[in-house]
Formats: sequence, C-alpha cells, structure tokens
Amino acid sequence: MQEKNHLLEEAILPVWNNQRTIGFIGFIWMWISMAVIIATFSLGETGIKSMSLWEVLGIIFIANVAIAIIMTLVADIGVEHGLSFAVYLRAPFGIKGTHFPSIARGIGASIWFGIQTYLGALALNGISEYLLGFDNWFIWYVLFAIIQIVSTGMGIRSVEVITSVAAPCIIAVTIWMYFTLEELAQIKGVNIWTFAGSENINLFVFFFANMSFWSALAIDIPNLTRFLKTQSGAKSFFKRNKNVFIAQLIALPATQAWIGAIGGISFLAAGLWNPIEVIQANGTGLTMIVLLVMVIFSQWSTNAPANLIPAALAFVNAGAPKIHYFTAVVLAGIVGTIIMPWLILDNLFIFLGYYGAVLSGIAGIIIADYYIIRKRKVNVPHLYRYDGQFVFYKGFNFAGLLSWLIGGVLAIYFTSYAFLVGFFVSLIVYVFLMKVWIIPRYTQAEIASKDDSFLGTSVGMNWVYDSKNEKFNRIATQNLSLTPREDR
Repeated sequence: MQEKNHLLEEAILPVWNNQRTIGFIGFIWMWISMAVIIATFSLGETGIKSMSLWEVLGIIFIANVAIAIIMTLVADIGVEHGLSFAVYLRAPFGIKGTHFPSIARGIGASIWFGIQTYLGALALNGISEYLLGFDNWFIWYVLFAIIQIVSTGMGIRSVEVITSVAAPCIIAVTIWMYFTLEELAQIKGVNIWTFAGSENINLFVFFFANMSFWSALAIDIPNLTRFLKTQSGAKSFFKRNKNVFIAQLIALPATQAWIGAIGGISFLAAGLWNPIEVIQANGTGLTMIVLLVMVIFSQWSTNAPANLIPAALAFVNAGAPKIHYFTAVVLAGIVGTIIMPWLILDNLFIFLGYYGAVLSGIAGIIIADYYIIRKRKVNVPHLYRYDGQFVFYKGFNFAGLLSWLIGGVLAIYFTSYAFLVGFFVSLIVYVFLMKVWIIPRYTQAEIASKDDSFLGTSVGMNWVYDSKNEKFNRIATQNLSLTPREDR
C-alpha cells in the first residue's frame, strides 16, 4: 500500500468490541434526546389540519417503526464489524464511488445541523432579549454553533454525556407544554382529542414524510452503533443487537409521536407549532428561561450524534489525510450555515420529500449488499486498500451507482410514495446487477467464503490495524488489551 493511504484515517478505522462505550440506557437516552427535534412539532401541525390527534399519533408512530426496522437492520454493520457508514459504502459503491452517497448524506446532515442550530439560537435570543434586551439571533447562532462543534470534536463520550443530561430535560419541557396547551385549548372550547381538521392531506404523503424524517440516520446509524456495547461472540442477531431494539423500535417512535402530538396540540391551542414561540408567549420569568434552556439542550443533543458526527465522518472519508475529524466537524458547521437552513425550515415538507427520495435508494442498496449479496460477511481489510477487491472499475461499483440513480429518479417522480419506491427499486436493481454483471467480473472473497472468516463480533473477532507493519490482523476480543476509544 501507499505510504499515505487516506483510506486508513484513524477516525474511520474499525472500532473493536472492547472499545465500545455506549450502553443500553445510554443509547435509549441518546434516541430520546435526538428524537425531540423542534422541526418534528411542525409535522404534528401539518397532520392535525386534516385528521384527529389519535390519527396523528398513530401514523407518526407506525411510520417511525417502519423506518426503525430498516435502521435496525443497517445498525448491525456497526455492531458486527465496527465500521462507519462511509467506509462500508466502499463495498456497494467502490472506494471512490462511496463519495457520492456519503457526501450527499454529509451535506444533508450539515443542513440539519444548521436548522437545529438556528432553532436553538432563537431560544438563546429569547433569553437574551428577556434578560438583557439584546436581540440578535445570528450572533447567538454563531456562538451556539461553535459550542456544539467543540463539544462534538471532543468525541463520543462527550456526546453521550450531553444526551443523558438533555433527555430528562426534554421530557420535562414536553410535559409542561402538554398541560399548558390543553388548558389553553379548553379555554378556547377545543377538545384536543376529538378535534378533526378539515383540510385534505394525503395520508400516504404524511406517512412517508414521517419515514423520511429519520431516513438519513437510518442509513448511517453504524456511525453510532459501532460504539454500542454488545456481547462478543453473540451469533444471534437479536442477542447481538439487544441494545439496539428498545432504543430504535420503541424510544424513537414513541418520542417522535409524542412530540408530533404536542405540535398538533400547540397549533390547536395557540395557533403556533414552534415551542419557542409558545414558551415565550405562555411562560414567565424564571419558568420561561428554564424552559428555553431545555429547548437549547434538545437541539444540542440532537445535532451532535445525528448531524455533526455523520457529516464529519463523510468529509473525513472523502478528504483524508488533509481533513481530520475535528476539521471535518468544523467543515460541517460551515456547510450547514452557508446553505441558510432557516429558509429550508419554511419548506420542510418539500425538503423531506426530496431528501427522503434521494436517501431511500441508499438504504435499499445497503440492505441488499449486506444481507442478500454478502450475507453479513465483509472483507474488511480490502475496504482500506487501493488495490483490493472494492476498487471494481477504477474505484467505482456501477451496480451501486446505477441502482441509486434509477431508484432516486423514480422516487422523486412518485413523490407521494418516495421512500417506498426508492428503497425497493434500488434494492432489486442492485441485486440483479451484482449477480449478473459485477460478481462474475470482480472477485468478492466473502461471497465465495464458506466459513466465518469474514465475520466479526458474532464470532468474537475484531479487525485491528497494525500501523507499524501496515496490515490488518484478525484478533479475538479476549486477546485485545482494553483501550477505550474516546475519539469519534
């Protein structure tokens, strides 16, 4: 291999089983804190205009269970092999082709970072205006962005601490909002549980928009699950991923549905979906300040794991060795700002539709490649080689690129069913192209393998890079020294 191999940047090397620090409760707190996004309140407002609150709750919950099932399947890549999203994409897209989908995700994550930072800045500005009479949200935006970038750059443990503090705060805010808003609704003579809107909103559009909301993290969830504690040698999928299930299949849908419902109730009671405006209108003194501080925490705790880390790892994958992890986090913040995400917030439903359409195909390709083509086996050392099996044709796997293009175009055309169309079309096309075109021409060692030599956690093994001898060694977990990985 070449002396300076950017494929081997430290931030994107496999995480060993005994380097993983996020536990069962920690991952649940992380998902609760991530799921409370202020933008989710707007989904509730959209739904309540055409259906009952029960229907809003039900559709949001089911839509998030659906995306969480896909997310849980993809999560095993991080649990089994300790790989990040962008690195794994070298298998279905090639060592150069990976940059197209990973950068697309990185830019999307940066946009979400900007949206969340803008909403947090509004809360900071509300406190500043109340206490100091100072009103300038953009200054608070810059300061809030810097704080988030620095804390995320400190590593996954810093992120875990933030989310564990934020989650209880978030729950407290939403409980206050529910009782305050229900009382306001009663004063107006509105029963929040029997009211049904009269506008005609397509239920499928609403369902798939809610699926699209977490489509980005559904495809790059290995960025987090590679740090999730799991039992080494657990062959059973359910046993190996037991720390994933409650967090993603229950905590995420339940929290998302609850927040969406609060947004709907807020619209009925106050004509506003934005909790910052509701708090400023109905909170007073210390109560208002405390609630706004909690809102700020909720944005911070979402941005770090859901947006900054995925964007940074995508940029590291594309720009190493010149771009290291912390530099990539800064770059994500800059990209998320220059796109002016506060303008996107006014057209969130449209953004979610197109964004979900683009990412749906990637989800289908990942599922097809990992489970159908490779059957969970991955030739990890070759993911980091310029002359390995994932070079395909000059660094590009055209089965992945064409499948993504076809699925994405059809998803955009059938916008009402975008995620469904993009996911299944890309999955089917990818499997077909790999079997009839790519595999016969480019040897994939793990596909031909009849043993477990390309499995990781489920057989108690880890891929460890030896920088001195410039090679990967496959080592049993019990033979590794405990060296917690606090970066990335």
